[in-house]
Amino acid sequence: MELSMVGVVIVAGLVLAVAAMAAFLRAKAFPKEMDGIPGSLGWPIIGESFSFISEFSSPAGIFSFMNERQKRYGKVFKSYVLGRYMVFTTGREASKILLTGKDGMVSLNLFYTGQKVLGPNSLLQQNGEDHKRLRRLIAEPLSIDGLKKYFQFINNLAIEMFDDWAGRKVLVLEEASTFTLKVIGNMIMSLEPTGEEQEKFRDYFKIISSSFASLPFNIPGTAFYRGMKARDKMFEMLDAIIARRRIGSDLQQDFLGSLIKKHGSDDDEKLTDAQMKDNILTLLIAGHDTTTAALTWLVKFLGENPAALDSLREEHMEIQSKRESGSSLTWSEVNNMPYTAKVVSETLRRATILPWYSRKAAQDFEINGHSIKKGWSVNLDVVSIHHDPQVFVDPHKFDPSRFDDPLRSYSFLGFGSGPRMCPGINLAKLEISIFIHHLVCRYKWKPIEKDDSVQPTLVRMPKNKYPILVEPLH
Repeated sequence: MELSMVGVVIVAGLVLAVAAMAAFLRAKAFPKEMDGIPGSLGWPIIGESFSFISEFSSPAGIFSFMNERQKRYGKVFKSYVLGRYMVFTTGREASKILLTGKDGMVSLNLFYTGQKVLGPNSLLQQNGEDHKRLRRLIAEPLSIDGLKKYFQFINNLAIEMFDDWAGRKVLVLEEASTFTLKVIGNMIMSLEPTGEEQEKFRDYFKIISSSFASLPFNIPGTAFYRGMKARDKMFEMLDAIIARRRIGSDLQQDFLGSLIKKHGSDDDEKLTDAQMKDNILTLLIAGHDTTTAALTWLVKFLGENPAALDSLREEHMEIQSKRESGSSLTWSEVNNMPYTAKVVSETLRRATILPWYSRKAAQDFEINGHSIKKGWSVNLDVVSIHHDPQVFVDPHKFDPSRFDDPLRSYSFLGFGSGPRMCPGINLAKLEISIFIHHLVCRYKWKPIEKDDSVQPTLVRMPKNKYPILVEPLH
């Protein structure tokens, strides 16, 4: 629904009011300690926000903004972006400090809209013992052993998806999105891949996901407003499922089932309904966007690098040749794909799906000789780390052999690192490995158009959704 003229006037008035307040707060709250850090705070009120936002859609994404300033100011620089004073930094030393979070030095730093969408009980908004406790509860069903029972569902889903690819144009991003959402929906609440409930679930999720990094105007017609309304609808859906589970009419051994079981316990692991729903939504968003992006970039990079594709196909054809005729991929096979693991790592390095990690200083500390004060927003530039020529020779080349030998610590952050390392790492690797196997064993493909731009979102994805023409391999 488009905004009416009245709505436009209202929004304009609100923007001016917010801008005036921002100007006042900026004058009052200017951190003089930042004088010791090089960089520019940009224009009054807006800072460098326009430059920051405009770079999102460029082929290099937000890295363009960071790289230009690193050349001018060095590895640590300051800026004023989206209403926040920020310090940007990069390098292995900064990575170790910010991602290990030693002694409670930093906490996660979500934008306002992200905080509201995920909810106050989200794992991503917890610190200290609360974070450890929630992460422990979430980690159990996402462990390698916990994923075994979902293997056949994911494998069958991939086979069904690829049955429909032959001889047609495919938007890889859309297909990958549907695949990953069906996987995570089944794992979390045993949603069937088709049906009315699945359709409602997908509709709500897409609206919520698109609002995650929107402007914080919760008024009709805005992405944030639509996202919060869709969140309410999603939670109504979850309330109904939880109610059915509690009266024993819909017992399932899924992620929700494990949380409900904990909810009914008398120990310290007990969860409220609000905690369950916030963290289910957190896992949905975290488990969908990044894996969808990884699958899309993987297809793109393989299509552009035939030598890597040939080596990958050779590994999977060999796996297939040792199998009895008519049988499909097995759990043991999917856990023994050494070259595939290198291809996945190189895809995550080259694409750097999450281009920066944002943290909030919980105490004073130092990075690269610069003093960071409690309360500051500190952002780690991951793209520069992944493209450091001292670690990765010819860093813009797609070369899975880089991972033949172990890398230096904190030089590769494909799944993050430290206590906030991606809890869904095993699920992501499983989905990607199954997807790759059926793709390379059945098809060849070529891109329909050349466009290296990325979507203006926090998670880097090809802007054109990467359209390809698919043909059977034989």
